[in-house]
Amino acid sequence: MGSFLLISPEQHFSEELKEAMLRLKIKSHPQIETYLVHMLKHYLDSRNLFAPFQNETTEKQPETLAEIYLIALNSDSPKNKEMMKILADRALYLSGFFGDSLHKKMIDVDYYVDMGSAAYSNLSIWSREDNLSSIYKTFSKRFTEYVDVLNYMSEKSSLKADDNVLSLYEKYLKTGSEMARHKLQELGVVVPKEQLKINKA
Repeated sequence: MGSFLLISPEQHFSEELKEAMLRLKIKSHPQIETYLVHMLKHYLDSRNLFAPFQNETTEKQPETLAEIYLIALNSDSPKNKEMMKILADRALYLSGFFGDSLHKKMIDVDYYVDMGSAAYSNLSIWSREDNLSSIYKTFSKRFTEYVDVLNYMSEKSSLKADDNVLSLYEKYLKTGSEMARHKLQELGVVVPKEQLKINKA
């Protein structure tokens, strides 16, 4: 009788992160990876992505990242840090895992990248007294790199059940997805990068 191994969400995300960073040639620090693993585990429950803020007043909940940002800037500690962290993490997660769908909206992924990077920058300044400051500073300066890491993980996850060569080929031509190109290569289909430029012209 065969046996199977159960791994924790932390182990799974840690392995996927390491593979993504290796494939994308992104060097990082173990503290960064730990932070990302905890963030990914937190958002396993999608309700956390839209959880309301603790609000002592009767004011309505902020609906946009810009509203959250302004409230955080004008709040006292520790509320300012809590709100800014939620904003920063949400922006990073949404940019990485839902970047394709954000491109189709009026407010695209660049908005999330700008807001997330600015939020992490504020957090790095506000957290100078603890060891999180350098982590936040790294995310602020290299936000798009970590968006790529999460996007790689997202694409790999969605492509596990998609071995249709034609759909993979179309995905590569439309998006330039490196994950789709690697998958095509694994299936024996070699697609030169020049082909992408011809089809995008």
